[in-house]
Amino acid sequence: MSPDPFAGHRTIALDIETTGLSKRSDRIVEFALIGSEADGEQIMIERFVDPGRPIPREAVRVHGISDEEVSGAGSFAEHAEEIAGITDGAVLVGHNIVNFDWPFLRHEFARAGLPPPAPRAIIDTLQLARRLKVPGRHTLGALADGHGIDLENAHRAAADAGACLLLLYIWSKQRPREFGGSLDDLESWIRNPNRRDSELGPGLIDLEPLPRTAGRIRLSDDEFVLDFGKHRTRTLREVQLSDPSYIGWLLSRNGPFTDPVNEILREHLD
Repeated sequence: MSPDPFAGHRTIALDIETTGLSKRSDRIVEFALIGSEADGEQIMIERFVDPGRPIPREAVRVHGISDEEVSGAGSFAEHAEEIAGITDGAVLVGHNIVNFDWPFLRHEFARAGLPPPAPRAIIDTLQLARRLKVPGRHTLGALADGHGIDLENAHRAAADAGACLLLLYIWSKQRPREFGGSLDDLESWIRNPNRRDSELGPGLIDLEPLPRTAGRIRLSDDEFVLDFGKHRTRTLREVQLSDPSYIGWLLSRNGPFTDPVNEILREHLD
């Protein structure tokens, strides 16, 4: 029997819902931590967080969380000790966690004046789906649907976190060879696909779209990839170096995106 890379480790699926996409200016409104201790004891935590500001209508349309629900739920600083106690030293699992959930959480700890926890490893199911070459689109909803996972409450933290854990379990049973090494081996294998840039173009449809860009910008690990125009398949950072005037147009009022999206793109390029 192949060794279980997660044996002996607290393994936790993390998902957050927020007021928006900017790590710098937006805030967490809900978090879920679902998984188990090393001895198998279950962990199921789902909490609202009061962001200290109104939740934009665009965000409410995504996750359905209202100002009334988070009122009095406590600031992030009031939840930070609980989050740190569970995530520090744990194996964290999440969909696009490397690019979104974990950096967002770190920013919240920094704003609270607290040191962020240090996970033992981070397993991103979006990266893993690509690495395993799972057929079809790699959004969490599409993957859940393709594997018979009920995601009726999609874009709520507990439902999304639970779906990530189920995907990880299913893939580990379907593909035992890829999960037969150590935890470090698995994390390294997921994050280093050794894929050439020229191979990215045909797979753009599989990359998670950046919300509010109509799929014209997609997320690839910690990079934003253009899916339109003369620089299609190239990352924003590559274009910034080779054609800065194009980036100037892209982020201007004459560009294709709204101000909130442009703010996220500027933050990414800083």
